[in-house]
Amino acid sequence: MDVAALTQTPVLCYHRIGGPLELGVTRVGRSVFARQMTALARAGWRTVSLDEFPRTTDDARPRFLLTFDDGYESLAQNAYPVLADLGFTATTFLITDHIGKTNTWDVRYTWNRLEHLSWGQIEDWCARGFEFASHGATHRRLTWLDDQTAEAELKGSRDVLVARLGAEAGRGIAYPFGAVDGRIMRIAQQAGYEVGFGGVRGNGDTLNQPRVPVYVWDLGDIPYGLRTDALGAAGRFVAHAANRCAVGTSVMLKLKRRREMGDARDVAPERTSHFSRLPVRQRTARPPESAADAASTPG
Repeated sequence: MDVAALTQTPVLCYHRIGGPLELGVTRVGRSVFARQMTALARAGWRTVSLDEFPRTTDDARPRFLLTFDDGYESLAQNAYPVLADLGFTATTFLITDHIGKTNTWDVRYTWNRLEHLSWGQIEDWCARGFEFASHGATHRRLTWLDDQTAEAELKGSRDVLVARLGAEAGRGIAYPFGAVDGRIMRIAQQAGYEVGFGGVRGNGDTLNQPRVPVYVWDLGDIPYGLRTDALGAAGRFVAHAANRCAVGTSVMLKLKRRREMGDARDVAPERTSHFSRLPVRQRTARPPESAADAASTPG
């Protein structure tokens, strides 16, 4: 594999490491992850921080940015300790409205809902050199939102992270589903982000850097996103196709949100329909305070 052929620092994106099996494709087994990271460390690879990511260096060793999306609690048990033992670090993109909660934002791919990292766990690993950044407030597909809603997703999430973890946590954004366009890049920049990550075919702009997901079928010692041979190219193509298929998840979530909003609207009229049908005089009359008042109330 020709490491020198990599023209920029490659970025890997994992989601879940270990934990319950799922119907989806984002879960990577703990043993697979540990084997991949160990192989990379032995081959001389090193991880970089978000701050180091865009900078050139005199260090001849191959380097990559290791990222996790969604911030599942299993990372604290199955991923971070492995990385710490190898001298690696990582950046985790958090869904800020779901920190310390379950993944009700997602389609249910597991029997039980999955837990996200708590603030205590995040602060503990942050103190140990791991980075955290934004994956939006509620993991909505930003390109489907109007400007005001997209701004609330981006700025609201960044404000929470900066207030809790400091300014460094407000530098990066990984767009949910890798969905980004010029309008969303502009809103992200206005919100204060300095670097953004899209999908496999990000255009290389500072706010649309390419990132290669590692999915369940990526079982080799060297993940496809770090390979420059034909197998790596094929793996990146398949990862891109799988990421594009995630639009189906977005559609299902959008329909689910509309249904919930419709149910909420349906409940409200039921509570007031009887009152609204009363004559005006009965709606505004003062309720009797006692039996005597009731007897003297006009009929």
